[in-house]
Amino acid sequence: MKGNILGIFWLLVALCLFMAIGTSDPLYNIGSARFLQPGNIQNLLSRTALYGILGVGVSFVIITGGIDLSIGSLVCLSGVLLAIFLHVDYLPTESAAVLRLDSETAEIELRTPLEDVEPGDRFRYSGGTRAPNDLFTVKEVRSKDGSIRIAMNEIIRRDDTDGRLARTFPIRTVERITEDDAGYGGRIEILGSHSLQPRDRITFVHPASGLKTADVVRTERSNKSTTVFLRNDPGDRLTTEWLAIPLRRHQRMPVPAALMAVLAIGGVLGLVHGLLVTRARLQPFVVTLCGLLIYRGLSRWLTADNPAGLGEHADGLCQMASGRLALFTWGSDDTFGIPYPFFFLVAIGLLATVLLNRTVWGRYMLALGRNEEAARFSGINTGKVTLAAYVICTVLASVGGILFALDSLSISPSSFGSFFELYAIAAAVLGGCSLRGGEGSIAGVIIGTAVMQVLNNLIMLMKISGTLEFAIIGSVILVGVLADEGVKQIAAKRRMKL
Repeated sequence: MKGNILGIFWLLVALCLFMAIGTSDPLYNIGSARFLQPGNIQNLLSRTALYGILGVGVSFVIITGGIDLSIGSLVCLSGVLLAIFLHVDYLPTESAAVLRLDSETAEIELRTPLEDVEPGDRFRYSGGTRAPNDLFTVKEVRSKDGSIRIAMNEIIRRDDTDGRLARTFPIRTVERITEDDAGYGGRIEILGSHSLQPRDRITFVHPASGLKTADVVRTERSNKSTTVFLRNDPGDRLTTEWLAIPLRRHQRMPVPAALMAVLAIGGVLGLVHGLLVTRARLQPFVVTLCGLLIYRGLSRWLTADNPAGLGEHADGLCQMASGRLALFTWGSDDTFGIPYPFFFLVAIGLLATVLLNRTVWGRYMLALGRNEEAARFSGINTGKVTLAAYVICTVLASVGGILFALDSLSISPSSFGSFFELYAIAAAVLGGCSLRGGEGSIAGVIIGTAVMQVLNNLIMLMKISGTLEFAIIGSVILVGVLADEGVKQIAAKRRMKL
């Protein structure tokens, strides 16, 4: 095993030297090589960390003699679930669902009543399927059979049976803040007492045309009005002619709960994989191939095949994947740092190494991969060991999915995570994991991941056609399998001679 690790390590060194020379100027000025530029090294560390986490996870399954083809789809599903769990809705402080909108009588019937509605109040209708968004002024309020009907002054252009009606409030004053250290860009006073908090929002609507939204920094309330401090400059267009709709921020789940939920779902799916393999006696290839299709389909269904975004968390949570620990600065303002995902890889790699090489469970996994029947006869609960391997694999795939999603900020369910299982399996094979099971090294898997990423970097920097990327990956896997088989045959011949 140490020989395999050394072999892949020297291959990595040789590739790096080749890239350093091949991307330098004609006089072999190594210091000018594009490969050695700090930005490129940072990117290599980040991509190696993200894919390395997937490779470490799948290595446990390969060591036990199995395979997991669902990693890429599980990465996609984890990213989609994270986006769904962290989705933020901004809902009007005073609104009601519309039961029916009648264009002939100019009436709007509400599902639930609104309090203190009087003639002259103004509401904005939005979210309908047929009627356009519009501003209405209350003409008359009628209650019949427990339902509230509001007659409007304006013409209702089309019937509808959906949407919401949100109350608008007049703006008393608008003030632009020009001080750089004020912490906000504008201050407005709106009618009514509103319990808005930082990170809430206000939508401004012009009676004739115009719609804009501003973030709330803080508020000062009185009995009859609320002074709202806005994050950005409201501009010259915003005047007292506009109307304000206060919006409260509603996040579906707290960040820690969302992260734990995604990991828990990944663990449950790994448990299902393991049970199907151990109890239903299905082939791992079939089980995980079905998982590949199912998880991809679920991801597309959950998002209606539309991209799922994490844009609001770009300045906070997303630093886990895109941030870095600064080490030094070069040039005018460029800073080199170690990407945060690399620290995740180091921590996961150390824990996985201890589990595989220093615990009884690791020895059981290696024994199971070498000979399942012998391991069972020796008293090892092979079912539990297999379950543990698949759970580890899917949990780490979920960790990778979270980091990939936070790094990209947008998840396209039709393509996100596609073929990631190839990168993971190729890294494991290059790192010394035998597809027959019973052999593997976490350090080798991480080095194998680095080799894969350097190969991808070679394609980009050497301006090789990107269409050859998967051809190179397939060739690497083939060479790795052939080398593994050759080493096994040589070792078998040596044992026979002895």
